[in-house]
Amino acid sequence: MVPVEVLGVRQQQHDQEIVVLLLDAAANLAVPIVIGAREASAIAMAQAGLVTPRPMTHDLLRDLLGAVGVELEQVEIVALDGGVFFAELVLSNGSRLDSRASDAIALAVRTGSPVLCSAEVVAVAGVEVVDVEQQREVEKFRDFLDHVTAADFTTPGGPPEPGPPPDDVPP
Repeated sequence: MVPVEVLGVRQQQHDQEIVVLLLDAAANLAVPIVIGAREASAIAMAQAGLVTPRPMTHDLLRDLLGAVGVELEQVEIVALDGGVFFAELVLSNGSRLDSRASDAIALAVRTGSPVLCSAEVVAVAGVEVVDVEQQREVEKFRDFLDHVTAADFTTPGGPPEPGPPPDDVPP
């Protein structure tokens, strides 16, 4: 098993499928797992720190585990068969539960539990990542573009730099 980072949820442009991307940084490979819209929403909301007024299914499962004194130690993506990813929830009481990969990842994101992936699955399903840091910079730039306004480009000096104002500028 190798540790992977949940990069996030993306919609593939060529076929509109929704995938969650798992990054094996050591091998510089990303494993795309096709998931449903509801699971994608659950993962994205948890990564964004959004809290719903009522618990969603994965919130309920997290809360149930806590209520019975069991923790999710880790999620393991254990197999890929016929295009279907198989996962297991590894619990603090020694139990291992079969799970859909998307549900397991959604729960891991909510509990802060590590996600591991079989080296064989990474080797078979992983695609080479050209430059992860560049991808993160592109994401930051996309976020900037999503929030920039025309006024940012008409004021002298352009948009303000993120962070505290320089010390030499009067308030």
